[in-house]
Amino acid sequence: MKKHLFIAFLIVMMAMGSVVFAAGAEEAAPAKEVYFLNFKPEIADVYESKIAPAFEEETGIKLKVVTAASGTYAQTLKSEIAKSNPPVIFQTNGPVGLKESKSYTADLRNTDFYSILSDKSMALTDGEKVLAIPYAVEGYGIIYNDAIMRKYFALSGKAVSISSADEINNFATLKAVVEDMTKHKDALGIKGVFASTSLSAGNQWRWQTHLVNVPLHFEMVARDIPAGSSVPELEFTYSENMKNIWDLYLNNSTTAPGLLGSKSVDDSMAEFALGQAAMVQNGNWGASQILGVKGNKVADSDIKFLPIYTGIEGEENAGLNVGTENYLCINSNVSAEQQEMADQFLAWLFASETGKQFVKNDLMFITPFNSFKDSELPTDPLAKEVIRWMNKPGVNSVPWAFSIIPSEEWKNKFGAALAEYSVGRMNWNEVEKVAVDAWKTEYDLTN
Repeated sequence: MKKHLFIAFLIVMMAMGSVVFAAGAEEAAPAKEVYFLNFKPEIADVYESKIAPAFEEETGIKLKVVTAASGTYAQTLKSEIAKSNPPVIFQTNGPVGLKESKSYTADLRNTDFYSILSDKSMALTDGEKVLAIPYAVEGYGIIYNDAIMRKYFALSGKAVSISSADEINNFATLKAVVEDMTKHKDALGIKGVFASTSLSAGNQWRWQTHLVNVPLHFEMVARDIPAGSSVPELEFTYSENMKNIWDLYLNNSTTAPGLLGSKSVDDSMAEFALGQAAMVQNGNWGASQILGVKGNKVADSDIKFLPIYTGIEGEENAGLNVGTENYLCINSNVSAEQQEMADQFLAWLFASETGKQFVKNDLMFITPFNSFKDSELPTDPLAKEVIRWMNKPGVNSVPWAFSIIPSEEWKNKFGAALAEYSVGRMNWNEVEKVAVDAWKTEYDLTN
């Protein structure tokens, strides 16, 4: 009897061992499963405990979520993609990352997911193929206080014919409004139209990275250089256009140019929040700074965005500088059925009533999709503005081109030259020379 029990025990243990072995081995994907390799550990639990069960309940399709450890996504993707059950949905950080995965990235032109993208120019492409679609974005431009703007446009002696900030769509109009507002700054109760152009150490990124993005983008378009390309030489074709906006900032500011070296981004955001300035260049992340300033005088409903206009031809159709490092792709090497299920999941997440609630309340993305109604938008006033501008008919966002800058040292040299120009120790031709020469030097050093 004991012998029979022992044999039965061995049979059970062998069966259990086979189960353990199978669980640790590479498994074939179930018939109705989408494998998503997630990039962000901080939102892994949302996908696993909320989104995956809801998607399976509504569609019958299982969502398998695997999250790469922080800082290891590229390595994890390379390893997982080679398996017999590879990720069906994966992420890329932009054109540079996409180069590594082009051989197994599906064309998304005919997907439901691509159809809901508000601004199709934001997708990463290869010829006619659409390979990666952004799912969370940030934007920046000129933030303005609409209460001050309305006060200006109500002045009987104003020098412009337009009647609201919504009618500003080029540099000439912006310049006319700003310079006239400066003349009326006492009547408007402001110290300057623009908040301080911060130039203290570590606070120049708004200019040497964000502002220069505008001329960089338009130069790349004029030179027919694809996004994310390696660019050995800068021509600085639109140097004078950057000078246009830079001079406008300097000459219509709360702070004299000679004192800007002591001003920080926090200083300029506080000036805006306290109603001392009508405008400030920054991004949607600046909303918390504005609203968090003690004594903030700007109502949420008055915090608005304008694009950064510089006088470049065609800028009337340009929107905010909008970009991301968050793109989604579908694996072209899996079955057509798996690709269709992946498209179904992505469209469900960003277009279904259930999915959109997860995006708004749990993932908290600013999304570039036209499937979100006003009531489903983020409550942050600048996030709302980014979405409003992305959805404007006939307006194309200005992509983030600053990723082509050859090094951080180029930014530092260019920022230093802008500071020297601001206090009169360098003319603009010298600033331009620094930009062009330093670009070539830094490119040669880093390539």
